[in-house]
Amino acid sequence: MEERNSGLSARSAVLSALLGCHPPSLAARHLVRIGELFGIAEGTVRVALSRMVAAGDLVQADGRYTLSERLLERQARQDESRDPHVRAWGGTWEIAVVTAERRAQADRAALRDTMSRLRLGELREGTWMRPANLVREWPDIVTAQCTLIDGRPRATDPTPWLWDLDGWAAEARRLEGALGRATGLAEGFLVSAAVLRHLLKDPLLPPELLPADWPGERLRARYDDFDRGFRRVLLEHIGM
Repeated sequence: MEERNSGLSARSAVLSALLGCHPPSLAARHLVRIGELFGIAEGTVRVALSRMVAAGDLVQADGRYTLSERLLERQARQDESRDPHVRAWGGTWEIAVVTAERRAQADRAALRDTMSRLRLGELREGTWMRPANLVREWPDIVTAQCTLIDGRPRATDPTPWLWDLDGWAAEARRLEGALGRATGLAEGFLVSAAVLRHLLKDPLLPPELLPADWPGERLRARYDDFDRGFRRVLLEHIGM
């Protein structure tokens, strides 16, 4: 089936390709072949690679391009979203309350981004929380700005105020269907990237707090099946 130009940028194509590779390293010619799937000219891909190296997104050595340390952390989070490290939930919630004074705007923004990556929801300005069912450490940026508390909400479940579970579930079901309908490498590439982005937004709540027929695990299983076949075909296409 003929591939269509999706309007995907060269930078997005390169990042999506490398984030999906283990190890995340590809030769320039392989990345050029991926760009061709979306009608991106070789020169455009090579210019994007040079700019990404200059910006610190990629590291170049011996004709190969590898994710920088910052983006390796993003790949680790992406991998975690596919196979999350969770533990049985005993009903306790993690609560982080901002208590640092005179925070710079950059510190505020960095904390907000970190809390989102840690899958905490914001109950109100400066108060973040989630069920204590994830296995992880608190980064320094959180402990420097917040007081951490373990607690249990009384009477009212705060989950509906912290996450749009219905919205996440609806998009997960749509993507599950899109995986089943994907034909051609370009479409598969785009759907694959969309699923990975969506899994990063899964709050990873314990089953006790999830609606009936929650599609999270089903989407992960469906994606794993899809990815095994898709990666094989993609690697053959780019000559690996």
